[in-house]
Amino acid sequence: MPSPIIPVLLAGGAGTRLWPVSRDALPKQFLPLIGKRSTYQETLLRVQDAMFAPPIVITGPNFHFFAKRQAEEVGVDATVVIEPLRRDSGPAIGAATAVARARDPEAVVLALAADHIILDPESFRATCLAGRAAAEAGSIVTFGIKPNEPKTSYGYILPGEAVGAEGVNRVARFVEKPDAATAARYLTEGYLWNSGNFLFRADVLLSELARLEPAMAEAVEAAAAKASADLGFLRLDPTEFARAPQTSIDYAVMEKTDRAAVVAGDFRWSDIGSWDALFDITPRDAHGNVLQGPVVTRDAQDCVIHSDGRLTAAVGVKDLVVVSTSDAVMVVPRARAQEVRELVAELKADKRPEATDHKRVHRPWGYYESIDMGERFQVKRIVVSPGGVLSLQKHHHRAEHWVVVRGTAEVTVGERVRAVHENESIYIPIGEVHRLANRGRIPLELIEVQTGSYLGEDDIVRLEDIYKRG
Repeated sequence: MPSPIIPVLLAGGAGTRLWPVSRDALPKQFLPLIGKRSTYQETLLRVQDAMFAPPIVITGPNFHFFAKRQAEEVGVDATVVIEPLRRDSGPAIGAATAVARARDPEAVVLALAADHIILDPESFRATCLAGRAAAEAGSIVTFGIKPNEPKTSYGYILPGEAVGAEGVNRVARFVEKPDAATAARYLTEGYLWNSGNFLFRADVLLSELARLEPAMAEAVEAAAAKASADLGFLRLDPTEFARAPQTSIDYAVMEKTDRAAVVAGDFRWSDIGSWDALFDITPRDAHGNVLQGPVVTRDAQDCVIHSDGRLTAAVGVKDLVVVSTSDAVMVVPRARAQEVRELVAELKADKRPEATDHKRVHRPWGYYESIDMGERFQVKRIVVSPGGVLSLQKHHHRAEHWVVVRGTAEVTVGERVRAVHENESIYIPIGEVHRLANRGRIPLELIEVQTGSYLGEDDIVRLEDIYKRG
């Protein structure tokens, strides 16, 4: 009986072309773009089968608590590896593969992007089975998707001679994103879309990485060997990992190796690289619209309209993408949805906070969101997860008044610790050492009113923090 395949989920990307929903502070893989679960959660559930071992997730230092929490929400016990800084998919896959090999020296690894959508999980698993024999024989197998239209937003793969099981071939050629005429020709010539997901033996991938990109291989293997356990996470050594060149796995290995193979999948797949991708893969209404959230339309046709909570209405429009969040609204022709990345770059250059940050800010203990703000006041909603503990801290420029609306808060003010129940409040003077904790079994929700001369998040002096933040 072969060992189960070890899934590795890459969950550290940014996804700026799905702004304003996806932002640097909380990117698309952790968001419910289709249905109620995030694409990351759907990817975790896709590999909950006897053929797979418990997954390894690699993500950045700002998302590891969130990744762990979302995995727990769907009942998945994942090993979350913290990538100290972004180094593209080459170092990420290399380091996670080294972690998988330490778990099982003969491991077969399935590297998956956590932000992709696959709508036919049984067909996906059958494709994994088809590619496993080739992977065990030493091939690095990439997943090619049978195209149904000449997309210009994907790379393509030309299959070569057959390898092992039916549907598995050597890679004859990788090509970058083509123009429309070339993409149409590729469909007639049997090319496949390059999905960017891979199946391989851990020792084979690391051996090829050492041969083709020795500096990267040395850095990621050292980073994994020196990784440290940290609050239930595995933190790669930051000094070693920083030495890895910033290169994709395609450039580092796949386009150079003679071990590349492709397994053809006919499941419905999308990398959700832009808003118009939702139009291609999501069910539409009778007028061809993709609608998400509280949306009302009248005489609208072939639109993507996404609302994160506020009522969004569209009348007499066609072929548009309309995205509405609590702090931003974007309207763009569907044919120009790829240009959102350039829009976000302009917003960042103008130092607009909406370019990178959401109004709801997630923390290891839960989240907060700004409700209102004036010259000398700010009102926040704070939600603390069961067991969550904020840092022991003080502020030089603001006082705080907390009103508990759900649950029971354990509040430390100076030397005193007291319980504050629903419909009760407590005042924190300027400069007073304080802490908030939820020792209960339900989320703690409170309204915080800040008053003072300066209300920025950098007016926090942390004295103790169980999450080891600076």
